[in-house]
Amino acid sequence: MSRALHSLPEGSAAADHSSCAPTPVFAEFLELKALVFTDAELKQQQVPESSVQGGRGGGEVEEHPLEHPWTFWFDNPNGKQKQATWGSSIRAVYTFSTVEDFWCLYNNVLQPSKLGTGTDFHCFKAGIEPKWEDPKCTNGGKWTASPPRGTVGKGALDIFWLHTLLAMIGEQFDEGDEICGAVVSVRARQDKISIWTKTASNEAAQVSIGKQWKDILDFNEKIGYLVHDDAKRQDKSAKNRYYV
Repeated sequence: MSRALHSLPEGSAAADHSSCAPTPVFAEFLELKALVFTDAELKQQQVPESSVQGGRGGGEVEEHPLEHPWTFWFDNPNGKQKQATWGSSIRAVYTFSTVEDFWCLYNNVLQPSKLGTGTDFHCFKAGIEPKWEDPKCTNGGKWTASPPRGTVGKGALDIFWLHTLLAMIGEQFDEGDEICGAVVSVRARQDKISIWTKTASNEAAQVSIGKQWKDILDFNEKIGYLVHDDAKRQDKSAKNRYYV
């Protein structure tokens, strides 16, 4: 699977946004962009109408199925209300199951560095919601990495996010069955990316994922693993369970 992902670089014909079948993909992501762009900015993001109706370049493209289907979720900071229940503003955007559809979506969606402050953008295995209450997540936790701050960090955030996505959907982790998904969180003080896993008590599996993720990101700083149950019970005073 990883060979298929890396054999279709972002600039290839199969990965080109102009060759994507945009129904309902195009409409979904225009809606997503509209949440964070003004009308004037949105017009500059439009894909030519010829590509909207043309499918994947008008020709047949061999598709490469992924091991698991994955769903993008978006948490809109503009849609949140005071005292709103956590997770109430999260919505599923689109589910993809092939390498080609991944690149189609990726090339049409905003990079994390362009998203508004307070945004959470998730990519989880289909059937798993990015919430503590989901049965696949309730006994798990998350690894979190933060890129450097400032302008340089914004570029690193985009790279970290792409490499994390490719590693997850390309089944690069030895303990891939433990992975639920990942989320990029855009914040004023410090952006961050987290990988959510299923079984917090399985230390060996979590440490393996953490170490591999650092290698994938070429990240030298220490990262921590926070157990969801600890976060629920202790809130901001919760401490990481593992470190790598």
